[in-house]
Amino acid sequence: MDPCPFVRVLVGNLALKIPVAARPAGAGVHPSTSPCFCKIRLNKFPYQTAVVPLVPPEASFPSGGDQHSAALTLAAVFHLARADLEKLSGKSIFAGAKARLKVAIYTGRRGTTCGVNSGQLLGKVKLPLDLKGADRRACVFHSGWVSVGKGSKSSSAQLYLTVRADPDPRFVFEFGGEPECSPQVFQVQGSMRQPVFTCKFSCRSLVDWNLRSRSVPAEPCSSRSWLASFGSERERPIKERKGWSVTVHDLSGSPVALASMVTPFVASPGTDRVSRSNPGAWLVLRPGDGTWKPWARLEAWRERGGGTSDGLGYRFHLVPDTAMSAGVPLAESTVSTSRGGKFTIDLTGAGGSPAGSPRGSAEFGAGPWPFSWYRGFVMSSTVEGEGKCSRPSVEVGVQHVGCTEDAAAFVALAAAIDLSMDACRLFSRKLRKELSSPDLFR
Repeated sequence: MDPCPFVRVLVGNLALKIPVAARPAGAGVHPSTSPCFCKIRLNKFPYQTAVVPLVPPEASFPSGGDQHSAALTLAAVFHLARADLEKLSGKSIFAGAKARLKVAIYTGRRGTTCGVNSGQLLGKVKLPLDLKGADRRACVFHSGWVSVGKGSKSSSAQLYLTVRADPDPRFVFEFGGEPECSPQVFQVQGSMRQPVFTCKFSCRSLVDWNLRSRSVPAEPCSSRSWLASFGSERERPIKERKGWSVTVHDLSGSPVALASMVTPFVASPGTDRVSRSNPGAWLVLRPGDGTWKPWARLEAWRERGGGTSDGLGYRFHLVPDTAMSAGVPLAESTVSTSRGGKFTIDLTGAGGSPAGSPRGSAEFGAGPWPFSWYRGFVMSSTVEGEGKCSRPSVEVGVQHVGCTEDAAAFVALAAAIDLSMDACRLFSRKLRKELSSPDLFR
């Protein structure tokens, strides 16, 4: 089955120059002495924020680049699926205005003060984008200076930017059910859904780790000493979840990937939550030479937020070999525990370079680090919030899938991050029955 068409719209090489004549005559701080930033938006996609460096008024191009360079210092990236492309290229009956990129430039620091944006609007730039055929060939829409306008009044300030679109085909997989229910996994291409994997969830623990209490050796004691020890730490329930695993099989029944919980998810002392300082961890393994070989490690914890807006924090490492346990970090972020979100590994641009690896200008991965073939968009997986039915949808860049085991490893990773939402659930709340062993009630 063919991959699904996707397109990445990349915006970068930002620079701003403001001629001396444009300095305000009245009181105030001139932009050249204060930081500048911009908000970038493609139609109704969520806006992205980036710093805009200032350059001397006489500069022809941003430092270190020219308009013919293929390098791109990334400021924003928008991922467009087939439905987005059809809508923005005029192929859909629901199509409205065509693709339009908007860049609003502000002076001052980013953020808000008393609910009001701290930055002061300097001006806006709007660029139309013709996305027809963008899923088949790369296209540069703009690379150069453009005047910054504010409302109906034009400004003498100028913004340098490069805007391009790159084809980014991806394989799309969907779980037929929640990972803990051992579902089938389908490959999706348009309206077609074809089963490609099956998942087998297991819990090696013999009791419900959410309720289990540590046994204490029996000792003769008086009622007074028993009362003194009542409620002591050693009598309290052990707050941990462990022993979960998901094995991915191909349609012939052969195991092709495994995600195993190798570090228990344990509540921090005096709390009912898994903390960042002591995260739980999964190891994702692939078959090789008749045994399982580690491929990646996923750590997860619960971030404390304001009110009820806690987050699922995660950190993802590739594991070059068993001797290098720390691995190479590729992703670290947070997903809302109430709204859910996406687990994403995206190494587009210099900002996506893993720690300790060469930092390329257009795409990381050109250097001799152990996993230099991982570059650009790698994968993403949907994660639902707590208490919601979760059937992860997984996208994997075509360049990262060379065999069945490659795809299966990302599917196993998607199952692990989805199950981490349950593993990091507050220990004051019970887990659903599929995640608890029935042996406790026998």
